[in-house]
Order: sequence, then structure tokens, then C-alpha cells
Amino acid sequence: MGKEAEKEVLSQSKVLADSAWQSYVARVGQSLAQHSERKDLQYSFTVLESKEINAFALPGGPLYIYTGLLKLMEDESELAAVLGHEIGHVDGRHAVRQMQPIVGISAIEALAFGQKTPASRKALNVALGIALTGYGRGHELEADRFGLSYMQRAGYDPNGAVRMFTKLGGQGERERNVFEKLSASHPETKERIARLEAEIKKLPSGGKTGRETYQRMKKRLPE
Repeated sequence: MGKEAEKEVLSQSKVLADSAWQSYVARVGQSLAQHSERKDLQYSFTVLESKEINAFALPGGPLYIYTGLLKLMEDESELAAVLGHEIGHVDGRHAVRQMQPIVGISAIEALAFGQKTPASRKALNVALGIALTGYGRGHELEADRFGLSYMQRAGYDPNGAVRMFTKLGGQGERERNVFEKLSASHPETKERIARLEAEIKKLPSGGKTGRETYQRMKKRLPE
């Protein structure tokens, strides 16, 4: 399913032509993915050139992040927070779990086996729609927890997740972003940040932020 959806994404998107950035994001992503529960998957990480403030994951492991979101970040731990959250969606099989009641298991199977049918096309559109516009509240909260765990085990400062949530919340409801519908005035945003802060208190203090490296890389991003 992920491979079919990936073809669609790459046909409509511009991959950032900077191998240093692609390698950097892949390195950070793989350091988190090795702590995923789904060891059977091969995660991939791709930077797309767009002003949009978003990132998303497809079933099976392809992950994408826009340069618009990278510009909003200040350090590597914030990048790890976003990538960890998206890995959490894959780890939790959130796309398939959310798709099944909409299109049914037969349509999902048709897409998974590469069948070109109206049902498989509908399943593909639903999969892409879910990836790009966000999941239900329960799935988002689960991805938050998974991502925080990956960050901590990979040696990152988990407070990077709180900083990232707060920044995205400040973007306003008009911006669709990786943490769907986060805004400073939205009760769920405050709840999610409070949950993260409570979880962080249970973790060992410290962890790397990678600010110097990130700031150096940030200067390479296109205007």
C-alpha cells in the first residue's frame, strides 16, 4: 500500500535537490526508527520542497517532511520530535486502522496486492487523505507517546517535542500541519502539551538538542 501511495506522492511533489539535507534527515530518522516496534519495516525519509508546514507517513514506512516545516525548527531534537511522531503512526498501523471502517478490508487488500480497481483507487485516495490531513484524536495521542519514547531512547532531549508542539500551535488553525488542528486556543493542543510534559517528568533528564548542526543545515534551505 505504501509503495502505491508513494508513487502518487512523488508524481505530484518536488523532492529537495540537496543530498546533504536528504542524508541528514535520513540519519535522524533511522536513529529513531531503530527503536520502532515494527522491525520488519524499512523506513525511508524524504524532504519535499514546499512552503507547506507539514510532514506525513505512508503505510509501511515512507515518511516525508516539507521544507516549510524544517524552516520552523531551531534544532535537531525538534526534527526528531516530528519524525518520531510520524514513525509512531506507522508503528501503530493508524492508517489501516482508520481506513478499514471507511473502505472495508477487501478494498485495502486490493490496494495492497496492486489491483487496479475502483475499490483499490478509492482505498489509495483515502490512505493519502488520512496521511496528509491527520488522524483521529486517539491515534494522534498514541503517536505522541510513541514519538517521545523513540526520542528518549535515541538520546534526544524530549523537551524538543514540547517546543515543536508549541510552535505548531502558534501557527493558527488556518495552517494544516503535522499535528493536525493544533492551535494555541484549541483545548486539545493544551491537553497534548500537558500530557507530553507529564511524560517527560518521568524520563531521565538531559539529551542532545543538536542545535549547532541544525542551524548550519538550516542555512542551506531554499528561500
